[in-house]
Amino acid sequence: MQYDKFQIPDADQILPGRPQPMDITGVHFVNGNSIKEPFPEGMEVAIFGMGCFWGAERIFWETDGVFATAVGYSDGATENPNYDEVCSGRTGHAEVVKVVFDPKVISYAELLKLFWDMHDPTQGMRQGNDIGSQYRSCVFCTSDEQKKEAEASKAGIQAALDEKQRGQVTTEISMAQPFYYAEEYHQQYMAKNKEAICPILRNPMHD
Repeated sequence: MQYDKFQIPDADQILPGRPQPMDITGVHFVNGNSIKEPFPEGMEVAIFGMGCFWGAERIFWETDGVFATAVGYSDGATENPNYDEVCSGRTGHAEVVKVVFDPKVISYAELLKLFWDMHDPTQGMRQGNDIGSQYRSCVFCTSDEQKKEAEASKAGIQAALDEKQRGQVTTEISMAQPFYYAEEYHQQYMAKNKEAICPILRNPMHD
């Protein structure tokens, strides 16, 4: 049976998953910091989905003030999914980047600006040639303050797009659901695979 990858699956289509979490080293390949809790005191966490998580993660780990990054799956119904299951469209998850940052060095607002600038938030269940619900644009907030800031930021982006008649922002903004770490080979993929290509599309309002 074929499933519509442009739709979040119904309950009777959801894959069951498993109770065991993904077995990963928990060490950031680039900077050696831990990508798993507990994080150093004062660190905060942001979660963004902006298409393929390989290139998106690189943008954030190269940013000053970011302690660690990790890629994974969030906002779905399958427990501890693997990549093949997420790609099937039957888990409901989005590919996301977990960003651990020091708010004394970089603000959440600055991370949001990177998020909006480095992808097209008007494409719905896709990002460029990557098609399916796993590639949807999303911001998953870890506090009420983040949610308010993200919603205000989205309104500002929409206003800018409206001025240029560039369509509607489809980005989902909601409180964070469980984050499941992706397989080890996906973590910091662009550093491990120098020849890899994962283009990040720019927001059309900058065209």
